[in-house]
Order: sequence, then C-alpha cells, then structure tokens
Amino acid sequence: MRDSKSTPALLRDPYHNGYAGFGLVGTGCGFTLIEIIIVIAILAIAAMTAIPLMSSGGSVQIRSAANMIAADLEYARSMAISRGQYYSVEFFEGTESYQIEDQNNVVISHPVKRGFDYIISFQNDSRLNKVDITNVNFNGTAGVQFDSLGSPYDLNKNDLNSQGIISLNANGPTATITVEPVTGYISISN
Repeated sequence: MRDSKSTPALLRDPYHNGYAGFGLVGTGCGFTLIEIIIVIAILAIAAMTAIPLMSSGGSVQIRSAANMIAADLEYARSMAISRGQYYSVEFFEGTESYQIEDQNNVVISHPVKRGFDYIISFQNDSRLNKVDITNVNFNGTAGVQFDSLGSPYDLNKNDLNSQGIISLNANGPTATITVEPVTGYISISN
C-alpha cells in the first residue's frame, strides 16, 4: 500500500489536505490579471454603448416633438375641412407650448384626453422637456389658421405669402416644420 505522505505534492488535492498543487501557494482569494482585464473590457463596451444613447436623447425628443406638431397641424386642418370653419394652431415660444382653437378663438377639447383642453406644453412633458420652440413665423404671426378647404392663413386671416415655419431645438439637434401656402402641405426637415 502507498502512503499518502509519499505521494508527490503535484498529485495531491490542494483544497482538501492543505498542500499547494502545481506550485501554487494557497487556494487563491484575489482576482487574476486576466479576470480584471475582462471586466474592464466589458465595462468599456457597455460605456461605448450607453454614451451614444444618452447623447441622442435630444434627437429622439426633437423627432417626437416635430412629429407631434405636424400631426396636430394636420388634425386642425382636417377639423377645419370636416366642420367647414376656421381652426387655428397658436404657438407660445416663451412657454414652449401651443394650442388648437376653433373659429371663436376658444381652445378645443382634446380628443383623446377627455376633459382636457388641447394645449400641448413641452416644458410639462418629461418626454419632451429638452425641446424648445425657437421660431414661429406665419406672415409675422405666431400661428396658422386653416379654412374649410384646408388652405393656411396667418392668425390675422391673411393668405400666407411664403412657407410658414416652426423651428425646434433640443440642445443641439434641430427640426423645422413647414406649412406650404395655398395647399397647406406640412413637412418636417432636420
């Protein structure tokens, strides 16, 4: 029979009898250099993925706000056509908001949010709070009206001489919504 003490240290189980196998000293309580390098590489990859997502928050908000304004302009235009009366969208650059009004300049009820007026405020919406309305120009007025044919006018009911524009900025990214004279065609550009 072989005595366990005569077995070379390289063949003994280092975890059960206290001997170090293969020249190692103890069971190892720290991290190896390879493990540290792998963790650093994983953190670097995660940072490279997260930084563009955080910086693109403004561009996502600007696209959402531009799409929302274009949809609301189209809604006011379709309301004017279907009801046979003027509907307007008036913008307020100081409060980053706008509202849809009927021909009596009364803010209409929101069709989805029952019991609320159709007033949109970017400052009060955490999803769009980076967006600023930097310029609104419809023949020098801060809004547009649509008649029963869907043709756009300024807030004084004068024909548009040129494109009406709404410019947005979100800490860098910009967007412009334009309303064409005569046709009322609405488009978005960056």
